[in-house]
Amino acid sequence: MADWIGKAAEMVGGVMVALRRGATPAEQAVGTRPAIPEARPQRVMTLKMPTAVGWSGGRTPRAAEGLAVNAFAEGLEHPRWLEVLPNGDVLVAESREQAGEPESLFDRAKHATMRRASALGPSANRISLWRDADGDGRAEDRHVFRDGLNQPFGMALVDGRFYVGNTDGVVAFDYREGATRLEGPGERLARFKPGGHWTRSLLASPDGRRLYAGVGSLTNIADEGLEAEAGRASIWELDLTTGAAREYATGLRNAVGLAFEPETGALWTVVNERDGLGDETPPDYLTSVREGGFYGWPWCYWDRVVDDRVPPNPEAVARAITPDYALGGHTASLGLCWLPEGVLPGYGAGMVIGQHGSWNRAKLSGYRVIHVPFAGGRPAGPPRDILDGFLSPDEREAWGRPVGVAVGPDGRSLLVADDVGNAVWRVSGA
Repeated sequence: MADWIGKAAEMVGGVMVALRRGATPAEQAVGTRPAIPEARPQRVMTLKMPTAVGWSGGRTPRAAEGLAVNAFAEGLEHPRWLEVLPNGDVLVAESREQAGEPESLFDRAKHATMRRASALGPSANRISLWRDADGDGRAEDRHVFRDGLNQPFGMALVDGRFYVGNTDGVVAFDYREGATRLEGPGERLARFKPGGHWTRSLLASPDGRRLYAGVGSLTNIADEGLEAEAGRASIWELDLTTGAAREYATGLRNAVGLAFEPETGALWTVVNERDGLGDETPPDYLTSVREGGFYGWPWCYWDRVVDDRVPPNPEAVARAITPDYALGGHTASLGLCWLPEGVLPGYGAGMVIGQHGSWNRAKLSGYRVIHVPFAGGRPAGPPRDILDGFLSPDEREAWGRPVGVAVGPDGRSLLVADDVGNAVWRVSGA
């Protein structure tokens, strides 16, 4: 390709990174009408990720003006997701990606990159419970709520039953209010294929009758065929009365965080898009989710832009739904929660998004927590930072990486899981 710089590559933290002229646009593709650069398929996919360092010397993430941040909980082992119980207990899923033997040179480079960034390795496979009994914004009590799980992620409590999204399916346990541990073997409700995008987020419907689960794709663009992707790249709906399970929406490469918008009652999600087409192409996105809706993966992205690397499917492209709001390329937008009016001073009602941060673009993106304002049930303005400062200025070190987000038990704060800093941060009014 003419725009390769002599097939040049540089070593960033011991990992080869392909360089292309003009790879990173000056502006990110953000908003309802993003400017998305033309796709430029990469012969060698960019790999760039900072070394995981963690926090030291009293350093913390940086809160936006008018806000303050403190550690709600520390000393965790790769905390990923949060669930706040009605009694104020905060549950944290501690788990990590697992990987088999690499099959290619790129796989080996990718695994080395992910391990250096603390994104790949042994998984704690547990949910811990943190209790702030005196209400000072710092948890004093810690308990192992449940261990021996299989890469737990999503959690939900409905009518005395506690649901866990393991990578291979949903398990239900009996729960007693105030309990610090789940007992019993649990009941398997649904099975999902493990591997690939392994997280399984959960969200109960407001009426408590249904449970929604995000199940990501196995590969980037159905590289191992569509049969291997059956039941994946979708959001599933579980009927908690009958036990029936079905795909609620499809074509969502890796839908992670889930949240309901209260004015319209619509389900929303954040989705991580495909790799290998450039630093800003296509953008990750925030979107409402229609029952039976198809969102393009793997055949196209955004407003029905065809991905020429995939065998053509004009019928699928024609029915693809354009997402609502672009979040920038490779931001790894994972965490999602609805922020009601009045929780954080200066921030109205809207969606809060934990952007875990890129590993596959020349200039890193994400590594922050943002707020997208809503009005009339729709995004209504540009995103604003709530928390940043997770990344060193030279992009070589990650002090932290935000993942799950949740409104705190006091209703006046925001909790953020940080899987590199091994902490849960609490953001409140200054």
